[in-house]
Amino acid sequence: MAVSDLRIASPKLGEPYLLTPGPLTTSYAVKQAMLKDWGSWDGDFRAMTAELRKRLLDLLGPGSDEFDCVPMQGSGTFAVEAMLASFIPKNGKVLVLANGAYGMRSVETLEYLGREHVVLNKGDYLPPRGEEVANILLEDPDITHVVAIHCETSSGILNPVEEISEVVYAAGRKLLIDSMSAFGAIPLEASQIRYEAMVSSANKCIEGVPGFGFIIARKDELEDARNNSHSLSLDVHAQWAHMNKSGQWRFTPPTHVVAAFLEALRAHELEGGVAGRGGRYKRNRDVMVAGMRELGFETLLDNRWLSPIIVTFFCPTDPNFVFDRFYELMKNKGFIIYPGKLTVVDSFRVGCIGQMDEHVMRNVVAAAREALEEMGVSDASPPAIALEERAKLAS
Repeated sequence: MAVSDLRIASPKLGEPYLLTPGPLTTSYAVKQAMLKDWGSWDGDFRAMTAELRKRLLDLLGPGSDEFDCVPMQGSGTFAVEAMLASFIPKNGKVLVLANGAYGMRSVETLEYLGREHVVLNKGDYLPPRGEEVANILLEDPDITHVVAIHCETSSGILNPVEEISEVVYAAGRKLLIDSMSAFGAIPLEASQIRYEAMVSSANKCIEGVPGFGFIIARKDELEDARNNSHSLSLDVHAQWAHMNKSGQWRFTPPTHVVAAFLEALRAHELEGGVAGRGGRYKRNRDVMVAGMRELGFETLLDNRWLSPIIVTFFCPTDPNFVFDRFYELMKNKGFIIYPGKLTVVDSFRVGCIGQMDEHVMRNVVAAAREALEEMGVSDASPPAIALEERAKLAS
């Protein structure tokens, strides 16, 4: 299915494009799927849940028969907590690979759970590399699990999970992946990258709406997860066992969200699956980044680490540039961008995912040009310290 054949959503009805890492702009068909009510115990809805689980497993490619899929009510963070609590035993020890807000959120979650952990904190700019992970595991034989973020959307870094996986399993440990903002657009094939479990959400690269996450885990890990969880509602083993026995969710499911997600999964398949979806997002990124650089903006990351999910730009040093004003001007032109999360310099982020194509991204660049002109910003280049920080990554 060519991008030109997609029914790309339009802001003409008053809806701006969401240039965020999710929630994101959805198709009309996905929105329309939520107009019907479903009984959560009914056979038709049980069939919908079964189809959802199968379609998600199919995205793993060869080797998916060793895994099962467990949907979990709530936001993506609910599903991450469910994964950490269910697959890390109470006497386990975790190495968290952090280079942004979401790695540190896993750290905070482990603190709440009372799981022993250590952190490799790479700051805002740098990815964790296999060699340093291997050294930590060699020095600390008590570490049982490693937690990695697939795409750290606070910076836009696409972390090298395949490299990380190789050293984790060479050391005889287990890997859990937070692929919240990458699964469905970045390959995570079971035959290529070893992991015990991964987690994502309905409102990310599959292009559904918020309401549930899902954990995809090895069946033997699911069996071993019994009695690990601290929580009644976030117990992945209990949810999995109940679904396999009855076909139902343990507690009231987000029925409309499930219906919308199934529509999104079908569209994902028609677009060419992970390769097709990821290809469109990469084109979105390349067109948008090239255009923004022509305006003088600089990206936080070198091309090597730019994800096709979201891109971080430094704020211009021009005194006429005020982010809040820039944000409102962009919104008035039909585009909602994302504030930055960096700690050293001011920044903002522009998402590449959702019902958008490269033509929309050209309009994003045009809107940014107009906004700069309206603000009286003649130079979009960042302060020197921003480029100095970026140079650390290149080295």
